[in-house]
Amino acid sequence: MSLDSTPSAARAGSQLLPPSPVAAVSRGAGGAKPTPAEVASLVVATSVRRHHQISSNPSPQGQDLWLAGTDNPSRRDEHPGTRRRRPAKMASPLAVFRPAGHLPCRRRLKNPSCPYTSPKLLQPRSSASSHRSRRSRIAQSAIRSAAGGGGNGNGRRREGTVDVVAFVAVLHDAKTADDVKFLAQDFLGGGGDDEERLPVQVYTSLIRGLGKKQRIDAAFAIVEHLKRRGGSSLNQFVYNCLLGAVKNSGEFTRIEDVLADMEEQGISPNIVTFNTLMSVYVEQGKIEEVFRVYHEDIQGRGLVPTAATYSTVMSAFKSAGDAFAALDFFVKLRERYNNGELIGNPADWEPEFVKYENLALRVCHMAMRRSLAGANNPGGAALKVILSMDEARVRPDRRYYERLVWACTGEEHYTIAKELYQRIRECDGEISLSVCNHLIWLMGKAKKWWAALEIYEDLLEKGPKPNNLSYELIMSHFNILLNAARRRGIWRWGVRLLDKMEEKGLNPGCREWNAVLLACSRAAETSAAVNIFKRMINQGLKPDVVSYGALLSALEKGGLYDEALRVWEHMRKVGIHPNLHAYTILVSIYIGKGNHDMVDGVLQDMLSANIEPTVVTFNAIISACVRSSKGSAAFEWFHKMKMKSIEPNEITYQMLIEALVQDGKPKVAYEMYITACNKGLNLSAKSYDTVMEACQGYGALIDLASLGLRPIVKLDPPR
Repeated sequence: MSLDSTPSAARAGSQLLPPSPVAAVSRGAGGAKPTPAEVASLVVATSVRRHHQISSNPSPQGQDLWLAGTDNPSRRDEHPGTRRRRPAKMASPLAVFRPAGHLPCRRRLKNPSCPYTSPKLLQPRSSASSHRSRRSRIAQSAIRSAAGGGGNGNGRRREGTVDVVAFVAVLHDAKTADDVKFLAQDFLGGGGDDEERLPVQVYTSLIRGLGKKQRIDAAFAIVEHLKRRGGSSLNQFVYNCLLGAVKNSGEFTRIEDVLADMEEQGISPNIVTFNTLMSVYVEQGKIEEVFRVYHEDIQGRGLVPTAATYSTVMSAFKSAGDAFAALDFFVKLRERYNNGELIGNPADWEPEFVKYENLALRVCHMAMRRSLAGANNPGGAALKVILSMDEARVRPDRRYYERLVWACTGEEHYTIAKELYQRIRECDGEISLSVCNHLIWLMGKAKKWWAALEIYEDLLEKGPKPNNLSYELIMSHFNILLNAARRRGIWRWGVRLLDKMEEKGLNPGCREWNAVLLACSRAAETSAAVNIFKRMINQGLKPDVVSYGALLSALEKGGLYDEALRVWEHMRKVGIHPNLHAYTILVSIYIGKGNHDMVDGVLQDMLSANIEPTVVTFNAIISACVRSSKGSAAFEWFHKMKMKSIEPNEITYQMLIEALVQDGKPKVAYEMYITACNKGLNLSAKSYDTVMEACQGYGALIDLASLGLRPIVKLDPPR
C-alpha cells in the first residue's frame, strides 16, 4: 500500500517528521529489491518513528494515528466519503519501551463453527508461498519475530535472560553463519554488541534445542558462526552438543564431520564426546566400534569413565546378545566398586549398579531366548547362561524365570523348563498357575508324563489350587499313558495308572476304564478283565458297548464261552446295541463252541442291524477255526468271504495257510502263499517257514525258487 492511500490526518501528522523510511526502502537504490537487512531495519525504524509521532504530538491530530480507521464519529464527519480502513496487525510502537502485557490488542475474531480457531487457519495457503527462496523465508521470519515481540530487543527478557525457545524458533531455517548472525541481531536488538556478548551456554542450549527439532543444518550454522567470533567461543561443550544434535536427528553420516572439525580446531574430545559416539554406534548396530572406542579412545587416553560410559557398554552387550561377556564385565566392574577404585561418591554409584545388574539380566534374558529359538541344543545353551549367572551372583526374581518358561515351547526345552520350575519354587514358593499349566503341557509334549504328574502333585500340596485346565491337561496325559498300555497289552501298568489317578483325586471315566479293559483283553487276562469290569460298576459308571466288547473278547480268549454268552445276553437286556466288534467276538464264540450253524444266524442279525461283515469278521471266524483245529471249515469260510466280494488281507492268508497245513494240505498252502505274493501282500516269515516245513515233511514237490527269499523278521517294538 503506498503512502498516498492513507487518510489525510495521517498525512498531516507525517508532515511533522522526516520522510518515512518505508518509501526509501521500497524504492531502494535504483528501484532494486531491498535486502533482508534493510527490511529488518525498516521494522525497527518504523516503530521508533511511530513512537516519536505520538510522543511529540499529543494533540488529537497526533492521536489520529491510533484512531485512523476506527469508529470515531468526529473523524467520519471531518472526512466524509472516506472508506474506513482497519489498522495493520503489528506490535504497538511502545512495545520497544514497555512490556508486552501493557500492549493494547483487538479482540480476536471467532469462527462460529469453531470459536477457538484463528481466522488465519481458515484461509487457504498460497501455492506461491512454498516456492519462496530461503532468504525470503528468513526475512519474513525476522519480520514476524519483530511483530510478535520476538525482535527489536524483546528476545532478551528481564534480568538479562534470553528466551531460548523463541530464539530456537527464529533460527529454525538458518543455513549459514550469516543467517545466524542476521537473525540473532534482529532477535536481540541493539546491533551486534548484544550478540557478541551472548555467553557460549546460550549457543549450546540453542544447538540442543535445534537437535531435538531435528534442524541439524541450523545447529551446524551456529557452530560456524561461533568460529567467526573466535576467542573461547568454541570448546568441548559446543561440539558435544553438536554430536548430541546429530544423534537426535539420525544423520549419523555427519558424525565424522564433527570429529574432523574438532581435530581441525585443536579441541580434544572428552569422556562426554566418546559416550555420545558410543551411543551412536549402538543405535547403528556397530558393536565392534563401541568396544574399540571404549578400549582405545577412553582407556587408551586415560580418561575416567562415567556411569553413562558403563551403561553404554552394557547396552552394546545387549545388542550383541553376548551374555557371558556382559556378566564378565559386570563382575569386574563390581570388584572395582568394592575395592573403591571408582572415582566419585559411593552413594552415587550404588543406584547405578542396580541399573547395571538389570542390564546384565536383560542381556542374559535375550541371549537365552535366542538360544531357545535356535536349533542346536537350545536347552543346554540356556542352561549354561543360568549357571554363569549363578557364578556371577546375579539372582533374578520369580517373574524373570516365569518369562523364560513361556519361551519354552518345544520338546527339546524339557531340561531347561524343569530347571526353571525348580528355581521358581525355591525363590519364594509362589508361582503362577498359568505357568504351571504351561509346564504340564510342555512335559506332555516332551513325553515326560511323570514329570507333569509331579507338577500336578505340587499344585495339590503347595499351591496354587489347580483349575479346570490343569485337570484336563493331566487327564489327557493319563489317557496317553493308558492308550499306550492298551496297545501293548500292559494291563498291570494300566491298573497302576487308574490307582494313581484315584489317589490324586482324579476321577477316571469310561474312557480310562475301557483302555484298561482292552489291555486285559489283548493280554488274554480273563480274571483281570472281570475284576476291572466290576470295579468300574462299583464306581457308579455305566459300561458302554466298548466295555462289554472288551469283556467278551477276554472271556472268548480264555475259553469261557458260556460266561461270554451270558454277558452278551445281559448287554442286550440293558439296552446296549452291539457294534461290529461285538458281533465279531460273538461269531468267534460260536466257532469256539463248535456251533457253526449259529454263525450264519449272527451274520443275518448283522445285516438286519445294517452292519456289514468285513474282512475283520471273517478273519476272526477263520482264526477261531484254526484254534479249534478245523482246517476244512476255515477253507470253507474263506470261499464264503470271496463270494461276498470281501478281499482277503495278510492276516487272512496267514491263518488260512496255518489251517491248511493242519488239515494235511501242504500243496494248497503253497498255492495260497504264491497267490498272496502275486497280489503284492507281504506275508510274515512264519508263513514262509510253515509252507517250507510242511512241503518237506509231506514230501510235496514244489518249486522252492518260486517262494523267493525268506521275509525279514519284523520285531515288535520294545515294551
